[in-house]
Amino acid sequence: MTAKIEVVRPGVFATVQDLGRPGLAAIGVGRSGAADRGSLRLANRLVGNPESHAALECVLGGLVLRFPAPATIAVTGAPCSITVGGRAFGSDSPIPVGPGDELVLGMASHGLRCYVAVRGGIDVPPVLGARATDTLGGLGPPVLSSGMTLPVGQEVQAHPGVDLAPRAPLPDVPVLRVGAGPRVSWFTPAALSTLVSSGYVATSDVDRVGVRLGGPALSRARSGELPPEAAVPGALQVPPSGQPILFLADHPVTGGYPVIAVVEEADLDLAAQVRPGQRVRFRLS
Repeated sequence: MTAKIEVVRPGVFATVQDLGRPGLAAIGVGRSGAADRGSLRLANRLVGNPESHAALECVLGGLVLRFPAPATIAVTGAPCSITVGGRAFGSDSPIPVGPGDELVLGMASHGLRCYVAVRGGIDVPPVLGARATDTLGGLGPPVLSSGMTLPVGQEVQAHPGVDLAPRAPLPDVPVLRVGAGPRVSWFTPAALSTLVSSGYVATSDVDRVGVRLGGPALSRARSGELPPEAAVPGALQVPPSGQPILFLADHPVTGGYPVIAVVEEADLDLAAQVRPGQRVRFRLS
């Protein structure tokens, strides 16, 4: 009989995520998957799952799950308080769960997204080869809601044999490395310098699609708009307002605004943890 987890409360916003659907942009399907891929991979490793197994991505904590059967879980990503069956546990560690226990995540103290992996993985039906919820494309399982049940799979690996995976704390002001984008020539010579020498602030417009930033406007050298062209995670698109938009996991596969720079893939996990009101800096790589 397949074990199931009950969603008691989904918190602010929670979805099922894995490593997404790479390689399907030509048919209009974005990669999607976990916004902070490193945290998802770590959570899976801590419970003895393949890194590609589906887990839960939870914005700002507040998630409550009930486990009718014994399980092993791990919580990674944005730090928050963790209780299981009323007992406190730490993040980045395997956590035993007894039958009938509830996992309760407090509100994240830093960062934006927490990840909860369960040994065996969240075994919802795959769509186009992945179990990720794509909020823009409307693919994959629905957003979590109270009363929903989630099946747990059986494909596992050996337990990792560690009690804790030490991780550096999230920085107060993340510095994201960028390379010049494909349309940097559409901007004045000073625009790229402005981007990397000025701080920007994440507005309230933050979701899995991207982060709208506020700060010094990036001036154009030419007017007009582009025909739609391919977009990638980490692209910094600049609409006519001059305020950049940083694309994240559920970004559109094409866009018509020029891209001045692209955040390096290795820094996208940091970008995914930027919360509204947080300051961000960019550095040319």
